[in-house]
Amino acid sequence: MLVAGCDLGSAAGKAVIMADGEIRAWAVVQATTSPEKTAFLVLGEAAKLAGLNTIEDLQYIMGTGYGRATVSLTHDNMSEISCHARGAHWLHPAARTVVDVGGQDCKVISIDDEGRVLDFQMNDKCAAGTGRFFEAMSRVLHCSLEKFSELSMQSDNPANITKQCSVFAESEVVTLINNGVPVHHIAAGLTDSIARRLLAMVYRLGAVEDIVVTGGCAKNEGMVRSLESRLGHTIVRLAQNPQTVGALGAALFAREKLMQK
Repeated sequence: MLVAGCDLGSAAGKAVIMADGEIRAWAVVQATTSPEKTAFLVLGEAAKLAGLNTIEDLQYIMGTGYGRATVSLTHDNMSEISCHARGAHWLHPAARTVVDVGGQDCKVISIDDEGRVLDFQMNDKCAAGTGRFFEAMSRVLHCSLEKFSELSMQSDNPANITKQCSVFAESEVVTLINNGVPVHHIAAGLTDSIARRLLAMVYRLGAVEDIVVTGGCAKNEGMVRSLESRLGHTIVRLAQNPQTVGALGAALFAREKLMQK
């Protein structure tokens, strides 16, 4: 049984291919202006890594993410909230709270012992607390996203960032730079500001352990550590690339659909 999940986010396309219930390959590509093209690129890359001749070898493809409804390559689609819940539970069955920080939104999802969604909180009104925010601040600090995370973990005196809007935060960061505040203290202040925003969403649902973080921003260890410190709970690091958890959940739903046929 050969199935795939394809997560078409605003910043990246992610695909996971499963064979007989196990992950065979996964891929991540930068999103294009066409969800159809992004799906073709990321599924093609994953298929190549899985040793397949063509995407058509896949028996069922489940789509998820913002671009899911407009793609002809997929057989069906599912919300990213359900897919992140299912993927996180498959990787860590004890997970009960999933914090997903993607390119365009962030969500906190409460799940049961079978990976079903019990409740969720979502911020999709602005770029604050998302990958877009980190990208914008990285440009201001003239560093890569990876360097941004490294810098934030070097600080013992994070700058106080009061603005969460990307536009106003950028102005605040420029002022701090011009005032001579070291860049690593600014990076730490920015990750702390995102952690505070996530913390409020977690508390609205209840911080039920185990807690995991998914999405591309989960690779920012500085942000994860800041959230962990403020929560006062250990955040479980997933064995799989956290950016692909939504695609993994979609692949699991694809497998279920195929078994029902």
